Amino acid sequence: MSSMVIVTGGSGGLGRALLRTAPRPGLRVDVSRSGPPPEADRHLAADLSRPEDWASVGQALRTVIRDEPWDELVVVHAAGTIDPIGFAGEVDDEAYQRSVLIGASGQVLGHHVLGALGDRAGAAQLVMVSSGAGGSVYAGWTSYGAGKAALDHWVRNAGEEQRQGSGARVLSIAPGTVATAMQSAVRDADPEGFPRIDKFRSLHEEGELADPDEAARAMWRIIDDASHPSGAVLDVRDH
Repeated sequence: MSSMVIVTGGSGGLGRALLRTAPRPGLRVDVSRSGPPPEADRHLAADLSRPEDWASVGQALRTVIRDEPWDELVVVHAAGTIDPIGFAGEVDDEAYQRSVLIGASGQVLGHHVLGALGDRAGAAQLVMVSSGAGGSVYAGWTSYGAGKAALDHWVRNAGEEQRQGSGARVLSIAPGTVATAMQSAVRDADPEGFPRIDKFRSLHEEGELADPDEAARAMWRIIDDASHPSGAVLDVRDH
């Protein structure tokens, strides 16, 4: 059996850990601006904050999915940014727009992935990396939290659509609080722009941040658990 794993944001952090810990051998494809990481067999260059890149990377994904031999496929959208941290209306305009566009890119790439599957859809899974911020209020994370909430609802709807036939399984998985560069940026934020900063500093000081490989393996266990229906919005801390 041949497998293929495609990860956006695979050049670092959780995305790279997902490539590194994929449980079965096969083709590993990174989609990122700064890759490729050594864990990837192939790299598709894309800046997902640029909508003009979405069509080209979408077509590249369609080509890889259609042309490569695979018996099982997992596509994980892990690309994201926590910047800018601060109140809406007060942070840098360009950074805020970049955050919103990266958050929206998952819907477009997901559309391309589903459109490429054809009669192999039943052997494919599409996973969006979510966050508890998508369902909680964090002043200073407006664009980040809204982007994750939108992805969660996209998964609910796309998952229901895929259940109408023998389609792909579409999931959203929040990995918990992971020791990545993103968390480092959170701890270094201005407390005036992120009032709940002490919570995340305490998690770091108390050793409560998950190792990226551990978080990735927890995600793979959920992905490999067939009991979760298409459209499920999940959190590794509940499993």
